[in-house]
Amino acid sequence: MTGIAVTDERARSLTSDLVALTKPRIISLLLVTTVAPMFVAGTPSWWTVLIVTVGGYLMAGGANAVNMYLDRDIDDVMSRTRLRPIPSGRMAPQAVLAFGVLLATTATWLLAQFVNVLTAGLALAGFYFYVFIYTRWLKRSSPSNIVIGGAAGAFPPLVGWAAVTGRVDLAALYLFLIVFYWTPPHFWALALLKQKDYGRAGIPMAPLVWGERETMNQMLWYTIVLLALTVLPVAFGAFGWVYLASAVVLGGLLLRGVLQVRSLDRQQEIWTKAAWWTYKYSLLYLALLFVAMVVDRAVR
Repeated sequence: MTGIAVTDERARSLTSDLVALTKPRIISLLLVTTVAPMFVAGTPSWWTVLIVTVGGYLMAGGANAVNMYLDRDIDDVMSRTRLRPIPSGRMAPQAVLAFGVLLATTATWLLAQFVNVLTAGLALAGFYFYVFIYTRWLKRSSPSNIVIGGAAGAFPPLVGWAAVTGRVDLAALYLFLIVFYWTPPHFWALALLKQKDYGRAGIPMAPLVWGERETMNQMLWYTIVLLALTVLPVAFGAFGWVYLASAVVLGGLLLRGVLQVRSLDRQQEIWTKAAWWTYKYSLLYLALLFVAMVVDRAVR
């Protein structure tokens, strides 16, 4: 019985590690920005929504696993990542790489077979962009890493749109830009808080290279552009009053958070609280903004 118990415990531990490799909390937001555009673009069947959801999770999970394989050296020196499966010694790097490639391959086949080739191609492009452009190249070489490399996180709206329409048009690209401009203020709020970690790992994040004040200024400018982008579709009749009210209220709260971070003394404890609030709220902001698009279309 003891041997069986040990085997069960190891199986549960391995399952837990495999799930952790996919970063499910991060993927949950990606899935919102994938599925919501499907209902903005048209009326997808629930079968299509299910396949895109599963395929999207597998593709993003595969990218996250390969990311952990490539970042295993720096994960070992950063306090927030040293308990991951590879640096903790619970999984071999080669096993993690194989797992990530398997997930991405499965996702590509699933989307191409049951949705369309364009959807599969866009999802795979997001995988390659995240793994090679961001993780392998920009993350360790430029303080603009999250600006350019963060575009990988903006692929989900294109995937969802293509799954319903079979094409990528200006409306889909517009949703891409919303996520693209949301990414820097969202991530830099966290980077401001984790400067020591990134410094130990030798990662040139914006606060370490540009300084805190310039990073905060950039956060503000990207937020202003983002808010303008979110309300512009209303002028062209793409969305109505439900979306407009949501975008204004949600965007106003995000702008207030960024301004508060920018205005507070770095040494004050309240500064840290403001940065954490901005980071966490930005996650909710993007999810609710995309949900508002769907509600607006349903009401209209």
